[in-house]
Amino acid sequence: MSFDKLLGIHAQALQLHAKRAEVLAGNIANADTPGYKARDFDFHEVLRQQVAGESTLTTTHQRHIPLDDGVISPSEMAYRIPTQPSLDGNTVDSQLEHTAFAENALQYQASLRFLGGTIQTLKKAITGQ
Repeated sequence: MSFDKLLGIHAQALQLHAKRAEVLAGNIANADTPGYKARDFDFHEVLRQQVAGESTLTTTHQRHIPLDDGVISPSEMAYRIPTQPSLDGNTVDSQLEHTAFAENALQYQASLRFLGGTIQTLKKAITGQ
């Protein structure tokens, strides 16, 4: 029995939700920084690529330094298009970022609960309950 098949995409989704939380928290933290450009990534597209085994960055030699952190590559990050640009060049919309952060946290919790339930079911099956 493969744990990858058993857990489905939720293990990968947890990593991506954690990475997105970091990105969104960085945007919120820099809401008042002049010239800061808000960043984000398309969660569903990156998850689809990871499940399909696709990679946007590859190395051609074993001694090359990988350009990504193992979760998301820099090429998958995008600058957010501001709805109302500020005069100082900052593109962070605090309300949008807080909403995205809250939504991401809910999705993280949902994946975590699914994994917890799956592990509890396995535990019961192993102990014969």
